[in-house]
Amino acid sequence: MTFYSYDMLRTFQVVAANLSMTAAASQRNQSKGSVSYQIKKLESQLGFALFKRSNARLHLTSEGQRLLQVSKVSLDQIDQEIESLRCKEPAPLTIALQTYFLSRWLSPRLMRFTAAHPEIGLRFVPLNFIAEMESIDADISICWAKEGMINAPHERLFACPACPTGNGKIAERVKKEGIDEVLLSVPLLLDSSDSAGWQDWFDRAGLDLKNSQQGLSIADSNSRVQAVIDGQGIALWDRLVAHEISSGHLQYLSDIWLDEYGYYVRAKDSSLESKAVELFLNWLRDESKDAPG
Repeated sequence: MTFYSYDMLRTFQVVAANLSMTAAASQRNQSKGSVSYQIKKLESQLGFALFKRSNARLHLTSEGQRLLQVSKVSLDQIDQEIESLRCKEPAPLTIALQTYFLSRWLSPRLMRFTAAHPEIGLRFVPLNFIAEMESIDADISICWAKEGMINAPHERLFACPACPTGNGKIAERVKKEGIDEVLLSVPLLLDSSDSAGWQDWFDRAGLDLKNSQQGLSIADSNSRVQAVIDGQGIALWDRLVAHEISSGHLQYLSDIWLDEYGYYVRAKDSSLESKAVELFLNWLRDESKDAPG
């Protein structure tokens, strides 16, 4: 397929609009000889004449008229597409994470990143379970877990131990009856580790998870916090519920903590070469230095 020069076609359009080589040369900021040469070369490539002279004036041939109509639409589309590509903003970084982590840890710090890198757009999508880190379509994934739970390459951002947490009424029951008895009758709310976190805590406490009251599985972590406040059950929560603890809406129910748990980050293999991913990961590492443990 023969490629006809964009510049030659544009020159043809200007000559056709003016029916004058001199006027076209002026508009194109070229010499008359250059314009004439381009038209002759284009006609040679096409194999037919675009103009004819009559009484010292230029006239379009029938082929020239057809080409003019087509080229106006086609070249204008090319110009629009090129302009669109030039102005197109890079795709934002997609970050999958628990809404709980976003609202309680990341969001209060995020302005520091956006101020330093206003050219990088960010898009957040919910990640509810650890297993999703390996399959979710995101550049970066962040989740509460422990070593051994994540099969894909990852790194630990910071430690964030957790223990059973309940509202004031449940805390009063624990004081009177003991955590062992309360766990037999108050439903457990599952966290992002599904039941793995609870299994680890029961093992550490020397209790049998099978004897506990199985409760709700609430995928959204912030909704799970509210469910605990509302008295729907007991959940494993870490230090990021500090506001609810200080306000009295939640209380830690045990002195047995899952110290091996924390927040882990994974970058998708295909995103590792991205400069934006590198900048965001480095920023996360710096921010994690003063994270609660």
